[in-house]
Amino acid sequence: MTAEDKKYTNTELSETGAAGGGEEHSAPGMSDEEAGQADLITNGLENRLSPEAINAWRISGSIGSLVYWIIPLVYGAVSIGSSTLPEWPAYLLGVLFLTLTFLEATVIPYIRWKRWSYRVDRHEIDLQRGLFVITRTLIPVKRVQHVDTRQGPVYRQFGLASVTISTAGDVHEIPALSEPVADDLRHKISEYARVAREDL
Repeated sequence: MTAEDKKYTNTELSETGAAGGGEEHSAPGMSDEEAGQADLITNGLENRLSPEAINAWRISGSIGSLVYWIIPLVYGAVSIGSSTLPEWPAYLLGVLFLTLTFLEATVIPYIRWKRWSYRVDRHEIDLQRGLFVITRTLIPVKRVQHVDTRQGPVYRQFGLASVTISTAGDVHEIPALSEPVADDLRHKISEYARVAREDL
């Protein structure tokens, strides 16, 4: 990240401020009003990701957490054939990773969605996200070099895409937007960056 990209953390940052309008999809733990307010670009205001992000992150988080199960499985297999290694660490790790898998499939995606917001105007891009510590990143539009959209298999299943913003020293991402919103946001940031460069 360049010196002009300002980044700081603050656990007391506001978690409210979704703009009106947007998709009508609802997600568990979210009211119809929140779902209706999500996923709309409104310049100068705070915007939330698509509510479908919750379901997409539940699937990707569950798949990712399966990698952790390799550790207790390997240890358990080794300890069974060993007279020196105790078996209880395998059970302990199993319970630990089972809890982690459960959280990745239930609570964590909703908290992550609830605390993710962004704002775009002609001068800067404001990103705010985090689980326990809220991180806020301010990206001057004049520093933007490239703007792209990305879509993996899980996002494709839910009609989502991410917008990646490249500056001279870093790459930032706004994840889990509906495809129309992601395309509109990419074009809008690109246009703002072009105008900002012409004004230099």
